[in-house]
Amino acid sequence: MQAVFETLFDIVYLTTVITLGVGMLRGSGGRRQYQLYGVMAVTLGCGDAFHLVPRAVALCTTGLADYTAALGVGKLVTSVTMTVFYVLLYYVWRARYSVSGRGGITAGVWILALSRIFLCLLPQNDWTGAAPPLSWGIYRNIPFALLGALVAVLFYRSAKRERDRPFRFLWLTVVLSFACYLPVVLFADAVPAVGALMIPKTCAYVWTVSIGYRAMKGSC
Repeated sequence: MQAVFETLFDIVYLTTVITLGVGMLRGSGGRRQYQLYGVMAVTLGCGDAFHLVPRAVALCTTGLADYTAALGVGKLVTSVTMTVFYVLLYYVWRARYSVSGRGGITAGVWILALSRIFLCLLPQNDWTGAAPPLSWGIYRNIPFALLGALVAVLFYRSAKRERDRPFRFLWLTVVLSFACYLPVVLFADAVPAVGALMIPKTCAYVWTVSIGYRAMKGSC
């Protein structure tokens, strides 16, 4: 039952975000914010596929234990592409609200993003091992969480100030995604049921992408 439900859910998720992303790239009309949003959505879907496709294959065949290395590499790729996702979302913020300057914020975004990617690439993560260390799961997610918090605050303040109705909840999608993701990092190994939080986390990302797509359609 888990294999069927999770596989169908992942297919719908990947198909949705990639389709919306391609739709934004084709329908952006040269508008930078929607071009960036489209790249962001496609990056999200393609990156997550590196982890979700091997997981679906594992669940539908001989089990997760036989695909440890593939799942580990997939998690590594997803970790990097998710970081890129938030960097692109930051530039969507700059384009949407015509932000210029703010070199300190831009530097902070890149420092957090590159720190996250650097930590993800270190061998101590043991991505392909059967029991990767929890400590490194925490280390690499500290700059990631800070990056997400920064982006959420930027969108919250700008949307409120500009009375930007289409983007008024984008900050909330980021907060919800991290609220569901971080407990999985911390507790899923000890309490496997916590892993179910990845479902609402995934839904939060679909909401993020759909906000950009609906805003583009509403502005045409």
